[in-house]
Amino acid sequence: MAATTAPKPAFTALPSSSSSSSQKPFLRLALQFPSLPNSSYHSQRPSLKISSALSDATAKTTTAAAAEDFVSRFGLEEPRKGADILVEALERQGVTDVFAYPGGASMEIHQALTRSASIRNVLPRHEQGGVFAAEGYARSSGIPGVCIATSGPGATNLVSGLADAMLDSVPLVAITGQVPRRMIGTDAFQETPIVEVTRSVTKHNYLVLDVDDIPRIVNEAFFLATSGRPGPVLIDIPKDIQQQFAIPNWDQPIRLPGYMSRLPKSPNENHLELIVRLVMESKKPVLYVGGGCLNSSEELRRFVELTGVPVASTLMGLGAYPIADENSLQMLGMHGTVYANYAVDKADLLLAFGVRFDDRVTGKLEAFASRAKIVHIDIDSAEIGKNKQPHVSVCADLKLALKGINHMLESRGVGGKLDFRGWREELNEQKRRFPLSYKTFEDEISPQYAIQVLDELTNGDAIVSTGVGQHQMWAAQFYKYKRPRQWLTSGGLGAMGFGLPAAIGAAVANPGAVVVDIDGDGSFIMNVQELATIKVEKLPVKILLLNNQHLGMVVQWEDRFYKSNRAHTYLGDPSNENAIFPDMLKFADACGIPAARVTKKEDLRAAIQKMLDTPGPYLLDVIVPHQEHVLPMIPSNGTFQDVITEGDGRTSY
Repeated sequence: MAATTAPKPAFTALPSSSSSSSQKPFLRLALQFPSLPNSSYHSQRPSLKISSALSDATAKTTTAAAAEDFVSRFGLEEPRKGADILVEALERQGVTDVFAYPGGASMEIHQALTRSASIRNVLPRHEQGGVFAAEGYARSSGIPGVCIATSGPGATNLVSGLADAMLDSVPLVAITGQVPRRMIGTDAFQETPIVEVTRSVTKHNYLVLDVDDIPRIVNEAFFLATSGRPGPVLIDIPKDIQQQFAIPNWDQPIRLPGYMSRLPKSPNENHLELIVRLVMESKKPVLYVGGGCLNSSEELRRFVELTGVPVASTLMGLGAYPIADENSLQMLGMHGTVYANYAVDKADLLLAFGVRFDDRVTGKLEAFASRAKIVHIDIDSAEIGKNKQPHVSVCADLKLALKGINHMLESRGVGGKLDFRGWREELNEQKRRFPLSYKTFEDEISPQYAIQVLDELTNGDAIVSTGVGQHQMWAAQFYKYKRPRQWLTSGGLGAMGFGLPAAIGAAVANPGAVVVDIDGDGSFIMNVQELATIKVEKLPVKILLLNNQHLGMVVQWEDRFYKSNRAHTYLGDPSNENAIFPDMLKFADACGIPAARVTKKEDLRAAIQKMLDTPGPYLLDVIVPHQEHVLPMIPSNGTFQDVITEGDGRTSY
């Protein structure tokens, strides 16, 4: 087959309807796409995508092409299978890595992948591992992750990952094989209506019924996944479509008129002026920043530099502002610092940027920031006023809004002139009185101490993934994140088993980076099969396993609220409670991965250093006491006045 140079592919956006701000309750902002992190790795990759903004009056042409013309391995008029059209469509989007597990209904796609010279398939050992890996890839790089599964159980195994990406706004494109069109609805072998199953946990999904639609659908899927509020998109492709021969038309326009009309428009200067005035008039302002700030870290830092407003971060926002900075209050919420929650409770102005007022942050909504005027900037209009009614709201891309606010502050010469010294000293006093701390357990290893040592030995530069539970909260509290996309965790869904496959995705997207999965024994074993993947793919993922033989967070709630009655939260062998069960080292050994166990505090530092120094993957099984609790803690639906700062499983309640 002759290789030819195809015309530069593009899709034309349909015009969006314009409307005056007086007709809408919220300001809407021009579509902007997040810039990718600065790294030599990403600079060497083909540019993914769609770049440009929509104006109120006209919609500009957008393109998914790389800077150079795409070179197809097929002739311009040469028929090829639908599966080959799909793979070339991915190539044209700049995709270089996918996480795909084959099956009967997706075999054609895998055969086509073997014919691609530019796409690498990282083979997971379970479809859930594949979708979580695609999430780790996207979360750590800003580039949409791509996962592929077969029909039926393969497709349904993606559901948790799709729901996770939906809640945490992660750009993801999931592709599933489907039974042939003539068999859909007949309860055929391995048939599930995955479009219907995933409708509520995806931003959009497609069932491909015409092979000629593949180029347009793939373009639309990546556009939807990355524009506005990012999220997962699913493409379901029947097997006969994959096998059908066709000549693709790469110049099809996308057809999303309703979606395009709802994308936010450029911010109104008057709204931004109002925010600047509120900041200048306030005495006790505080920033409440979330995952929506990850693409606006530079602008956020500049805003803090100009104003001196202290920064409290959500779980999803960690890294958007450096944790170790003097203006950082670290994390707020249920397991946030006392001083972060104090700041929100006492503030007279709450700047809520890229957040959704989640229940794990707010507790009792009526009491949250009850003294403050609330400014809410978010790209998703559905989040504004959903849980907490703001005094000033802007539906906008936060990056552009912050640029506008910073420009106004700079033009007024405000930089360094706002006097919040009294407020800062009040918060510093809270930091002195209620620092993050933990109890010791004689020569046993406190899990918080293990994370502190990891932070020291990696200089706070590692990409950290976690499972869900106590270890997740300790990793959020005690590792000092410096930059966005360094912290990968399942926030909204709280999906156990996320840590190891997410670390796989991060290692694929960031070769040369130190990637550490801080995991708990309960979460780790849920996707333990992915040890085979990191071995075979030669991925240098380090696993710091905090093993307390229990389902730790549930045990903590049992201790606090159920008189320590254990209801199926012990994960060891009841017939031999003195033994470590299961033996995680044997899982590692079965996959040819070096591993060690450490039980004494005095041996911990050397053991972590050895883990970091060992080439390739490594598992360190750190035995920690199950009695430790994550503190501080504000009970569910509680207020700042209900904060718990003392006690653990050695105490009766």
